[in-house]
Amino acid sequence: MNGRLVRAGEQHDLVLTRRFKAPIEDVWASVTESERSARWFGPWEGEAGPGRTIKVRMVQEEGEPVMDLRIDACEPPRRLAVSGSDEAGGWKMEIRLVEEGGATVMEFVHHGVDPAQVGEIGPGWEYYLDLLVAARDGTPEPEFEAYLARFKPQYERLTAG
Repeated sequence: MNGRLVRAGEQHDLVLTRRFKAPIEDVWASVTESERSARWFGPWEGEAGPGRTIKVRMVQEEGEPVMDLRIDACEPPRRLAVSGSDEAGGWKMEIRLVEEGGATVMEFVHHGVDPAQVGEIGPGWEYYLDLLVAARDGTPEPEFEAYLARFKPQYERLTAG
């Protein structure tokens, strides 16, 4: 687990980090190109761009629901900010990429996380980001059930830093 809960004004952000031995443009493509995001999160359709909404098919979720995702900011190849809503409410996420020492560091931020829910949310994002790693490396996909059991207690112990 590498997630941390960070106070951001009156709210909390959940921040997770991954490091890839790849150029920033290639990691950016894994996040923003539909055929590549389909390998770990879900394919999307629509006309992408700041202020626009795309439809993402959540291939890892039961029934593969389609979700509207608004692109709040897109600054290739360094920053993507999106927002959406579902039955649990609204949420905002951000991906920041930085080249560092011949690798690309991804910082994934789920903004406005309720600390009481981090035990459920954190393991889910660990799982999705490890799906990204597996898709990029060509390794087997992890199993979600193991993530919830493994990471939930660790995330529940997080405090704002």
